[in-house]
Amino acid sequence: MLKTLDNALDLLKHFTREKPQWGVRELAKEMNISHTVVYRMLATFERYGFVKQEPKTKKYELGFSFLEYASTVKDNLDITELIYPVMKRVAEATNESVFLTWLDGLEGICLEIAESRQQVKYAMSIGSRTLLYAGASNKVIMAYLPASTQSAIIEKGLRPRTEHTIHDKEKLLQDLARIREDGWAYSVGEYTDTVFGIAVPLFSGDRQVVASLTIAGPDYRMPEQKVPEALRELRTAQQEVQAILQRIF
Repeated sequence: MLKTLDNALDLLKHFTREKPQWGVRELAKEMNISHTVVYRMLATFERYGFVKQEPKTKKYELGFSFLEYASTVKDNLDITELIYPVMKRVAEATNESVFLTWLDGLEGICLEIAESRQQVKYAMSIGSRTLLYAGASNKVIMAYLPASTQSAIIEKGLRPRTEHTIHDKEKLLQDLARIREDGWAYSVGEYTDTVFGIAVPLFSGDRQVVASLTIAGPDYRMPEQKVPEALRELRTAQQEVQAILQRIF
């Protein structure tokens, strides 16, 4: 019974922003289980509105039931209402978007966005899941995780997101050590081509990393000489958000 539940939840995690649709046999091959089992799980999820089948391609994608749960979760996350004004101030000061990325298992999840007023900006949706080994917002979290958790992330595979993604284990560990020593992370084009990220970690009251705060946008708007100024804004916000988190956790 627990194995069936594990498989069902693992199946849902395969529906991502990068791969929103799956065919039954394609998904069965990816999960290395019987296509009959995959079909039964999809049929059950479809009955409850968690997935739907696209009529033309016959492939499955996430259904509208998740919107109800997403809305419920966001309504209960009063923490984002407290943090958003701080993020908005940084977005206005830097003219770039600011993201709150939360640690969820071995992944990051975007909880809140304060968008830039610029016409050209880095677009990401609230609820998007991200790989912890690529990009400043993710690596600044991974850098503060226990070695055993870092190993678990690496063992899942370091698949390149772009040509700038570090997918060599030793180089990644060296980069994480440097980030931890510096206390912040900077990347260009690691998760999305031509996008920069400047990120700082956020901790719970017991000093466990729980999230990150990131300024991100097109790389041409953030030459190296502008990074220190943006980082100062982010550091100030980090202290304010940290105070909020320590009252809650």
